[in-house]
Amino acid sequence: MHLPSYATPLERVWHYVFLTLCGATLLFLIVPVLVVVPLSFNVEPYFSFTKGMLTLDPKAYSLKWYADILDNGTSGRYASGSWDWFKDVWNNAQWVIAMKNSFFIGIIATMVATVLGTIAAVGLSSPNMPYRTLITSLLISPMIVPVVITATGAYFFLAKIGLVKTYVGVILTHAMLGIPFVIITVTATLQSFDRNLIRAAESLGANWYTTFFKVVLSLIIPGMVSGALFAFVTSFDEVVAVLFIADIEQRTIPRQMWSGIREQISPTILAVATILIAISIMLLSTIEMLRRRSERLRGITTT
Repeated sequence: MHLPSYATPLERVWHYVFLTLCGATLLFLIVPVLVVVPLSFNVEPYFSFTKGMLTLDPKAYSLKWYADILDNGTSGRYASGSWDWFKDVWNNAQWVIAMKNSFFIGIIATMVATVLGTIAAVGLSSPNMPYRTLITSLLISPMIVPVVITATGAYFFLAKIGLVKTYVGVILTHAMLGIPFVIITVTATLQSFDRNLIRAAESLGANWYTTFFKVVLSLIIPGMVSGALFAFVTSFDEVVAVLFIADIEQRTIPRQMWSGIREQISPTILAVATILIAISIMLLSTIEMLRRRSERLRGITTT
């Protein structure tokens, strides 16, 4: 962003002060995250920079903690890279099992949240919907209410129907936490939706099924995908609900990291955190690409 030539000296000073404040805020937020990355390559089992790391000694860096992600929990009887070793890792490595659970629970919960959230958003966007404000407040309340309260309520509800310590219970809880993100993103997309397109489709003889899937859905897909990504990230990062609902069989990556910090502090946690940071960056980049695509579809241009 450049200042116009007619900007006053005071406006120029404020411009640079504003940029400095923004840069300092960004630095404050991102440095604690970026520090994790070099620490994950520490050859020593410490959560701090060693003298060798500070002097950039190659011997102070190692991939041993990334290898431990695959070795932790295995029998250690097979040579690395062999088929038996792969099967041992897939079935017994604690971090691999937690990662499989995270992706399985996250994907299914995202699908449930996307379907239910999209249906709710379409209904709430209708001008004939009664009590829209009240219903919207109730549907997005899981985003506002502290997670520990939501998890407690979900525990007591699921306990009565026998779904505590099951995959179904964890998936339903994660879907409940992800639905508000889908509702918000899809509703934002529908606000710029031209309802004359629906009337045009109906006037040409299209039934409700064809109108929704050929007209409405094709235009709100960017919002749906963005909401789905937010719901997946929410599920992938959730630990409080897992502590309440899940058992050892449903242990996810955040739950495994929580247990690792409490029971056995190991830099393997930093290696896993680095992988999660990379996944988060990719997901956020995808969301930004979808946002820009949605703006282009709606005829909004950005400079």
